[in-house]
Amino acid sequence: MSAKKLTISRFAKQGGVGIETVRFYQRRGLLPIPKAIKSSFREYDDSHLQQLHFIRQAQLAGFSLEEIKTLLSLDPIHDRLSIQELAKQQLAKLDAQINALQQVAASLHRLVHTCEHSKQGTHCPIIKAFADG
Repeated sequence: MSAKKLTISRFAKQGGVGIETVRFYQRRGLLPIPKAIKSSFREYDDSHLQQLHFIRQAQLAGFSLEEIKTLLSLDPIHDRLSIQELAKQQLAKLDAQINALQQVAASLHRLVHTCEHSKQGTHCPIIKAFADG
Protein backbone atom coordinates (compact mmCIF):
# COMPACT_ATOMS: atom_id res chain seq x y z
CA MET A 1 0.00 0.00 0.00
CA SER A 2 1.09 3.54 -0.62
CA ALA A 3 2.03 5.87 2.20
CA LYS A 4 -0.63 8.48 1.37
CA LYS A 5 -1.77 10.69 4.20
CA LEU A 6 -5.42 11.63 4.60
CA THR A 7 -7.25 14.21 6.67
CA ILE A 8 -10.08 12.85 8.80
CA SER A 9 -12.58 14.08 6.22
CA ARG A 10 -10.95 12.22 3.33
CA PHE A 11 -10.28 9.22 5.52
CA ALA A 12 -13.94 8.99 6.52
CA LYS A 13 -15.07 9.44 2.93
CA GLN A 14 -12.74 6.71 1.63
CA GLY A 15 -13.93 4.44 4.43
CA GLY A 16 -17.58 5.06 3.58
CA VAL A 17 -18.43 6.54 6.97
CA GLY A 18 -18.96 9.97 8.48
CA ILE A 19 -16.41 11.88 10.51
CA GLU A 20 -18.44 11.33 13.67
CA THR A 21 -18.33 7.57 13.05
CA VAL A 22 -14.53 7.73 12.90
CA ARG A 23 -14.47 9.67 16.16
CA PHE A 24 -16.93 7.24 17.72
CA TYR A 25 -14.70 4.29 16.76
CA GLN A 26 -11.73 6.14 18.24
CA ARG A 27 -13.56 6.78 21.52
CA ARG A 28 -14.48 3.08 21.67
CA GLY A 29 -10.82 2.08 21.14
CA LEU A 30 -11.43 0.50 17.73
CA LEU A 31 -9.35 3.00 15.77
CA PRO A 32 -6.20 4.75 16.98
CA ILE A 33 -6.05 8.54 17.09
CA PRO A 34 -3.08 9.47 14.94
CA LYS A 35 -0.69 12.15 16.15
CA ALA A 36 -0.88 15.52 14.47
CA ILE A 37 2.24 15.88 12.39
CA LYS A 38 3.31 18.97 10.36
CA SER A 39 0.13 20.90 10.89
CA SER A 40 -2.57 20.77 13.47
CA PHE A 41 -4.31 18.14 11.34
CA ARG A 42 -4.17 14.48 12.18
CA GLU A 43 -3.08 12.33 9.28
CA TYR A 44 -4.51 8.91 8.52
CA ASP A 45 -2.73 6.38 6.36
CA ASP A 46 -3.48 3.10 4.60
CA SER A 47 -3.12 1.08 7.81
CA HIS A 48 -5.87 3.16 9.41
CA LEU A 49 -8.03 2.71 6.32
CA GLN A 50 -7.46 -1.04 6.40
CA GLN A 51 -8.51 -1.13 10.05
CA LEU A 52 -11.64 0.90 9.27
CA HIS A 53 -12.54 -1.53 6.46
CA PHE A 54 -12.03 -4.42 8.87
CA ILE A 55 -14.43 -2.84 11.37
CA ARG A 56 -17.09 -2.24 8.71
CA GLN A 57 -16.82 -5.79 7.30
CA ALA A 58 -16.98 -7.32 10.77
CA GLN A 59 -20.10 -5.25 11.48
CA LEU A 60 -21.67 -6.54 8.28
CA ALA A 61 -20.96 -10.06 9.54
CA GLY A 62 -22.95 -9.20 12.66
CA PHE A 63 -20.15 -8.76 15.17
CA SER A 64 -20.77 -6.23 17.94
CA LEU A 65 -18.28 -3.42 18.49
CA GLU A 66 -16.99 -5.18 21.61
CA GLU A 67 -16.48 -8.39 19.64
CA ILE A 68 -14.70 -6.42 16.92
CA LYS A 69 -12.45 -4.84 19.55
CA THR A 70 -11.60 -8.35 20.75
CA LEU A 71 -10.88 -9.51 17.19
CA LEU A 72 -8.61 -6.51 16.63
CA SER A 73 -6.68 -7.33 19.79
CA LEU A 74 -5.93 -10.89 18.68
CA ASP A 75 -2.85 -11.91 16.71
CA PRO A 76 -3.94 -13.32 13.32
CA ILE A 77 -1.21 -15.96 13.42
CA HIS A 78 -0.98 -17.05 17.04
CA ASP A 79 -4.62 -16.58 18.05
CA ARG A 80 -6.24 -18.44 15.15
CA LEU A 81 -8.18 -20.79 17.42
CA SER A 82 -9.64 -17.90 19.43
CA ILE A 83 -10.58 -16.09 16.22
CA GLN A 84 -12.15 -19.26 14.85
CA GLU A 85 -14.14 -19.75 18.05
CA LEU A 86 -15.48 -16.18 17.91
CA ALA A 87 -16.47 -16.74 14.28
CA LYS A 88 -18.22 -20.01 15.17
CA GLN A 89 -20.15 -18.25 17.95
CA GLN A 90 -21.18 -15.53 15.49
CA LEU A 91 -22.31 -18.16 12.98
CA ALA A 92 -24.46 -19.77 15.66
CA LYS A 93 -26.07 -16.39 16.41
CA LEU A 94 -26.69 -15.75 12.72
CA ASP A 95 -28.20 -19.22 12.27
CA ALA A 96 -30.56 -18.56 15.19
CA GLN A 97 -31.56 -15.18 13.73
CA ILE A 98 -32.15 -16.76 10.31
CA ASN A 99 -34.29 -19.47 11.89
CA ALA A 100 -36.33 -16.88 13.81
CA LEU A 101 -36.81 -14.77 10.68
CA GLN A 102 -37.88 -17.83 8.69
CA GLN A 103 -40.52 -18.57 11.33
CA VAL A 104 -41.74 -14.97 11.21
CA ALA A 105 -41.85 -15.11 7.39
CA ALA A 106 -43.84 -18.37 7.47
CA SER A 107 -46.33 -16.83 9.90
CA LEU A 108 -46.68 -13.74 7.76
CA HIS A 109 -47.21 -15.90 4.65
CA ARG A 110 -50.01 -17.71 6.47
CA LEU A 111 -51.57 -14.42 7.56
CA VAL A 112 -51.42 -12.99 4.03
CA HIS A 113 -53.00 -16.18 2.66
CA THR A 114 -55.72 -16.03 5.32
CA CYS A 115 -56.35 -12.36 4.54
CA GLU A 116 -56.61 -13.06 0.82
CA HIS A 117 -59.19 -15.77 1.42
CA SER A 118 -61.25 -14.12 4.17
CA LYS A 119 -64.60 -12.48 3.60
CA GLN A 120 -64.69 -8.87 2.53
CA GLY A 121 -66.11 -6.65 5.24
CA THR A 122 -64.49 -8.61 8.08
CA HIS A 123 -61.52 -7.53 10.15
CA CYS A 124 -58.18 -8.11 8.50
CA PRO A 125 -56.53 -11.16 10.11
CA ILE A 126 -53.10 -9.52 9.81
CA ILE A 127 -54.11 -6.56 11.95
CA LYS A 128 -55.91 -8.85 14.41
CA ALA A 129 -52.85 -11.13 14.73
CA PHE A 130 -50.54 -8.17 15.37
CA ALA A 131 -52.97 -6.65 17.88
CA ASP A 132 -53.41 -9.96 19.73
CA GLY A 133 -49.67 -10.56 19.86
